Amino acid sequence: MLVRFSLMLLYAWAAAASPIVVRNSPVSISFMRRCNFNGSSTLREIDQARARVLLSRSQAGIKSQAASSLFDVSATNGAVSYTVSTGIGNPPTYYTLIMDTGSSNTWVGAGTAYVQTSTSTATGQSVSVDYGSGSFSGEEYTDDVTLASGFTITGQSIGDATTSSGFSGVDGILGIGPQDLTCGTLSGSSDCIPTVTDNAYSQGLISTDEVGISFEPTTSTSSTNGELTFGGTDSSKYTGSINYVPLTTTSPASEYVGIDQSVTYGSSGTSLLSGAAGIVDTGTTLTLLSTTAYNAYQQATGATYDDNTGLLRLTTSQYDNLESMYYDIGGTTYEFTANAQIWPRSLNTDIGGTSDYVYLIVNSLGSDSETGFDFINGMTWLERYYFVYDTGSSQVGFATTSYTDATTN
Repeated sequence: MLVRFSLMLLYAWAAAASPIVVRNSPVSISFMRRCNFNGSSTLREIDQARARVLLSRSQAGIKSQAASSLFDVSATNGAVSYTVSTGIGNPPTYYTLIMDTGSSNTWVGAGTAYVQTSTSTATGQSVSVDYGSGSFSGEEYTDDVTLASGFTITGQSIGDATTSSGFSGVDGILGIGPQDLTCGTLSGSSDCIPTVTDNAYSQGLISTDEVGISFEPTTSTSSTNGELTFGGTDSSKYTGSINYVPLTTTSPASEYVGIDQSVTYGSSGTSLLSGAAGIVDTGTTLTLLSTTAYNAYQQATGATYDDNTGLLRLTTSQYDNLESMYYDIGGTTYEFTANAQIWPRSLNTDIGGTSDYVYLIVNSLGSDSETGFDFINGMTWLERYYFVYDTGSSQVGFATTSYTDATTN
């Protein structure tokens, strides 16, 4: 059976929707995309706070700070992350959860309270995770998790948040990162928690333990923009072939969805990163480089730091001279065009900018080079390339899409 969900981008937290199911055919959920920045923090501050926690919890060794078919789930974007409509319990209550490859615990209760049903079982353990830009603590349960009609994971471990911060407008997180990130998040135990992807595979709901992710650049407040595929890939979402590379073995990037890459700028080949390790992360909005690489990028582009947005900015004439970046991943070069490097100009005012400037989405990680965690390829990078996280084979894959060279921003 083939069951799919198409998805839409949301720049503010969206309400959950129920899937419309047609057996043996694609299944879609529609979401609204809204740009709504109400907080006082900039995208740079939010992403750097997340990066600090990802790095520090790895260095400290503390985890609590952070088969038959293929099926897809729709997701939406809330300025810094995508959200997925997820049913929990029987009958299911649907929650709007952030879809995150940078964490692995699944939990609810930040907004809509956890509704216990006959399938809810308390484990007697407490759980807590710190994400940098937010945190939660509560009690752990096992319950049914429904990602599509007819595709229900039984006995999935989930958290019921009694306290949470930084998750206004959403109900929690659907963690699809490495299982090891859950180790030590339960009280009095170093045990790890199988993710929803792991359990879907072990229960025979999907034939491979992998997730395919398709994002698309958008410039309006209402737009269909992508797809999250459990158990395989969707060939309609990419062009050419998928190039796979093994996950990095360099710590601490190896604790996440980590890869090795080199990055250059422009036709002159200005080196920004060489053989560096970092991560691919759907929970990060911007594309982040180590401080040294970021400074080299700023100098090469002639951009100016903008206090209001926390982003680098260019004049329109400077933008005309902006060149592509080139990412070498496993011997394959991925061009990140000038248009890919900028925030959608129609949404400048939503991040505190003005129409007078062009703002860059390449920013500083907030840490120097050669730490083993030198970059984050975030949502804005993934909008240009199809991405596969293959847990079962410890590899990731990338492919071009019809949006790789888009000039919509």
